[in-house]
Amino acid sequence: MAGTNLKPVINAVGLSKEFRDFWNRPKAKAVNDIDFQIYPGEVVGLLGPNGSGKSTTVKMLLGLLYPTAGQLTVFGKSPRDVETKKLMGYLPEETYLYKYLSAAETLEFFAALFNLSAAERKSRCEQLLDMVGLSHARNRPVGEFSKGMARRIGLAQAMVNDPSLLILDEPTSGLDPLGCKEVKDLIMLLKKRGKTVLVTSHLLSDVEDICDRVIILYGGKIRATGTLDELLTIPEESSIKTPLLKPEVTEKVIKILRENLKGEDFQVEHPRKSLENFFLEVISRAKSEVETAGVVSGGKIANYLKKEESPTESVLKDLVGQPSEEDIAKEEEEKAREAEKVKNRLAVEKEEKVRTEKLKDFASISDEEAEALPEEKSEAEEKTEYDKKEKKELEEVDEKLKHLLGD
Repeated sequence: MAGTNLKPVINAVGLSKEFRDFWNRPKAKAVNDIDFQIYPGEVVGLLGPNGSGKSTTVKMLLGLLYPTAGQLTVFGKSPRDVETKKLMGYLPEETYLYKYLSAAETLEFFAALFNLSAAERKSRCEQLLDMVGLSHARNRPVGEFSKGMARRIGLAQAMVNDPSLLILDEPTSGLDPLGCKEVKDLIMLLKKRGKTVLVTSHLLSDVEDICDRVIILYGGKIRATGTLDELLTIPEESSIKTPLLKPEVTEKVIKILRENLKGEDFQVEHPRKSLENFFLEVISRAKSEVETAGVVSGGKIANYLKKEESPTESVLKDLVGQPSEEDIAKEEEEKAREAEKVKNRLAVEKEEKVRTEKLKDFASISDEEAEALPEEKSEAEEKTEYDKKEKKELEEVDEKLKHLLGD
């Protein structure tokens, strides 16, 4: 499409977006100097792992974020222009709806935002409900909808204004296989009507089914772009598709192929990679060149998620001399018990040593010194003597009081 005379629906030149902190210091460059164009009637896939800059690019296309640098136009105007927004339809990744409105009321509400007449609103809403398969639930509150049903009503609201440009973020998320096929068929139908569609999705098989071109982002930069044929074809190899051949024919291969096909059509073409394999190759190369603010796996599984060791694994570890986790735990427990025993033994030995020293000191004094030592009294005897002494003191006080009172 780049070689045609058509004006691009979306034109980005040197587009960049840098986020800054409170002190206006650079924090992250989500989009870094990218150029791309999308032409009328194209279905283009915007791909990339989490944190690659897809959402930031979409928000700039919708006029929700200002670019830090570069130029971005949609239908030749700023994305923030009101007339531009009238030509756009957007399905966000998460469907945000007023849960107390019914399906019909939801579409009526969004249609009213575009100043459509009452008759036009009613007609479009009925057609959209039928198109997404929700006519039977037209009067149900959308808060009761499953994720798949909410996705369908979200897709309907994105098309209520008959937009020339549709931006669909994960359009098949939450849909069953039949719903996915219906959405893909709908996108192809919109393409035939001349609509331009930008799709972001992690389901690469869906992208491969519907997109004319793809743009792959990583670390805020475009790592690959082009048609699926350009990107996925392997020119160094060839494949031949034929009807089912007899075993003896397959041995002779191409030399007698034409003789045995007897005029039947066959084609020779280059084999293609899957979009998923190509995507992973591009991201793998990009990872070696640049760090990204996106999500990166730590490469380790949490300990509590690890599966328990099977008896077979335990036996194999024993055979190769490697202890199992259970053996290691038992060994640690045994070590702890041994350490406690040693600690207790040392405490007893220390106590015995102190007692022995005292006995030695006592044995070294003479009989006269031993007799001079005060005798140890029992606790009961000490208490009896204390009570007698206290009683005697009370009697003396009582006598003094009687004397003072003149008794």
